[in-house]
Amino acid sequence: MDTFWAVLLFGFNCLMLVASADAQSERRTVAEALAVGALCLVVALRRKAPAKMMLLALAVGICQIAFKVQPTMADFAMLAIIYTVASGTKRWASRTALIGALTGPTLYAVRSGNGDAPPRSLWEGVFIVGLLTMPFVLAWVLGDSVRTRRAYWAQLEEKAARLEKERETQSRIAVAAERARIARELHDVVAHNVSVMVVQADGAAYVLDAAPEQAKQALETISGTGRQALAEMRRLLGVLRTGEQPESGEYVPQPGVEQLADLIDQVRGAGLPVDFQVAGEPRPLPSSVELTAYRIVQEALTNTRKHGGPDVGATVRLSYRDGELDLLVEDDGRGAQHELYSGGGADGLGHGLIGMRERVGMVGGSLDAGPRPGGGFRISAVLPLKSGQ
Repeated sequence: MDTFWAVLLFGFNCLMLVASADAQSERRTVAEALAVGALCLVVALRRKAPAKMMLLALAVGICQIAFKVQPTMADFAMLAIIYTVASGTKRWASRTALIGALTGPTLYAVRSGNGDAPPRSLWEGVFIVGLLTMPFVLAWVLGDSVRTRRAYWAQLEEKAARLEKERETQSRIAVAAERARIARELHDVVAHNVSVMVVQADGAAYVLDAAPEQAKQALETISGTGRQALAEMRRLLGVLRTGEQPESGEYVPQPGVEQLADLIDQVRGAGLPVDFQVAGEPRPLPSSVELTAYRIVQEALTNTRKHGGPDVGATVRLSYRDGELDLLVEDDGRGAQHELYSGGGADGLGHGLIGMRERVGMVGGSLDAGPRPGGGFRISAVLPLKSGQ
């Protein structure tokens, strides 16, 4: 498009030069032709090389002033190149164009003397210079406003892209947190109940012929534990499927401190002696603290059955204090391997303790887990009771 306008401008100027060739000297005609060709080149290449074309137009303008070359239609290229460099990103070129726009018309008016009709007063001369300068200054102002608007839109696009990246990052973090939460819940539900079922199934197989009643009792425990596991799995799935509502109250509430007695009875029924103690005045607790306390006891007793060895016993102590809930679970067994509590383990080992630390951290508490000095394993947790929950 720029080339089209340059060719069209060049054609009109050639016609005008041919028409006025008889009335002018040959030397002046050649100078005007060179100026026209250079200015048409400026129009054609103003977008591809704006700074170079601005310098070319500046050189042509200086030659026109120095040799008193009459302006032609091609001088429209001055306005075009001023607008182009003002709307671009090269600030030195824009400032140079502004200086040329302010000084060029003044120098041309002084050099030419306004032809045969010089200004009659100083104010008339100032008015003529201002009238000549105004189009060039307006071209620069229009170009600079376009540059400012482009920079504003570029900033908005950059901000939108940055916000989009931040949303994606937050979404990935939320997904990772949700996956960790689901993993904790699945581990707590599956590990404990399946552990009880395995212990009971082994016991039932061992006494099936010698003591059928005990085998029957073990099978009943397996059945009850399986139903409890299914109920907790339904509750977990009900939380995940946020759009579904239970039809018959089948989703049980999240377990809390009040369900610890049932949990310990279940563990005792599986063959693990547990001493359960409560200190302080029981009172309503935040739901997050209740669930965390229940899961810590559940996982600790499961680990005791897994790693405590034969003839192991456990103690669970729950202490209500003014601003916190203290929880202590310890056993007198052989303890756990070092990799189960130090670094999170490998091949699936130690994930229960990782889940404990994550749960305690979410409620702002602290957890200490490790072997007891006299043998066995000890888990101590301090859960703060935040006001307003």
